[in-house]
Amino acid sequence: MRRNRATIRPTIPDPRHQSRVVSKFMSNLMRDGKKSVAESVVYGAFDRIEEVSGRRAIDVFEQALRNVTPIIEVKPRRVGGATYQVPVDIRSERRQALALRWLLDSSRRRSGRSMPEKLAAELLDAANNAGNAVRRKEETHRMAEANRAFVHYRW
Repeated sequence: MRRNRATIRPTIPDPRHQSRVVSKFMSNLMRDGKKSVAESVVYGAFDRIEEVSGRRAIDVFEQALRNVTPIIEVKPRRVGGATYQVPVDIRSERRQALALRWLLDSSRRRSGRSMPEKLAAELLDAANNAGNAVRRKEETHRMAEANRAFVHYRW
């Protein structure tokens, strides 16, 4: 092993929905330690989702997360001077981290108005199996599928 493993600190659930995942999502969204700004963005997006879809925002969020969460990814592996893209399964913490990151990246890149509106639009798209975050997951799975021949190089 190269370095010490990072200690996993307990995540405090968010105040409105009592969800650890939403809390982690806010922490990922946060810039420069401005938690209150991140909170207002996420809750603003959730309010907008409830207005538009008529469903509970937390349900839409969880559905979006399920649709974006990858199961398998490729990792480069050098074998005898050649580098192969080897498909590997992803552990659950990394799956969640990737899904949250992809949702945020996709919503930040969206053209549009305010961040809560962009985030709400991306979450609704992801819940309906559309949007850039879902495309990213499918791309990752396609890469893994295309490189299935090198699965025996897995370590």
